[in-house]
Amino acid sequence: MKTLVLLSGGMDSVTALYHTHRSESNDAVVGLSFDYGSKHNAREIPYAAEHCRKLGIEHRVVKLDVMSQWFQSNLLKSGGEIPEGHYQESSMKQTVVPFRNGIMLSIAAGMAESMELEGIVIAAHSGDHAIYPDCREPFMQAMGEAIREGTYARLEILAPFLSMTKKEILQEGLKLGVDYSLTWSCYKGQLIQCGKCGTCVERREAFQLAGVEDPTVYEETPDLPNAPK
Repeated sequence: MKTLVLLSGGMDSVTALYHTHRSESNDAVVGLSFDYGSKHNAREIPYAAEHCRKLGIEHRVVKLDVMSQWFQSNLLKSGGEIPEGHYQESSMKQTVVPFRNGIMLSIAAGMAESMELEGIVIAAHSGDHAIYPDCREPFMQAMGEAIREGTYARLEILAPFLSMTKKEILQEGLKLGVDYSLTWSCYKGQLIQCGKCGTCVERREAFQLAGVEDPTVYEETPDLPNAPK
């Protein structure tokens, strides 16, 4: 199946790119990134481009200025401070960009059908479920049905990591030869990943749980907070 891969440049989507590229049944034709005005877009997207270059896959970037102009989210440059703490803390809801995956999947569907592709790969995973409603299985099923019914190609959404943890995604990526030093997680978008925001905590925790060395340079590495009960 020829596919388009949603590719932010973070750990999960880069792993999904390699997972699809190495698959016997699927073929990654294009990696699609979105520049939607997040604080970390400028740090992530160059890594997305680099991995596409390494794999010989076309990379495209879509600008979505409307999100940074009119949407409310602390993840955006127009929003407030990025919360620190565990990824599953309720404070991380401040980083939700309303209906982000719905918008991106819709654009991806139009592009994929125009390219005569057959599927769209998205790297949503189980850790996203607590915070992001457009990463949950009911949403993916509903969106998948809408895209399938709304395209002549009857495009499919492929979410290979939907029931996997960050540790499991990391382990899969290491088998595939992903260089995680060339990925970005930190929502703050500084020169160095902060080590304290929810996505940095999730990243550090995944390496720790997997028992492998984290190649990431962090601004700070305080003790990891416990996940909320």
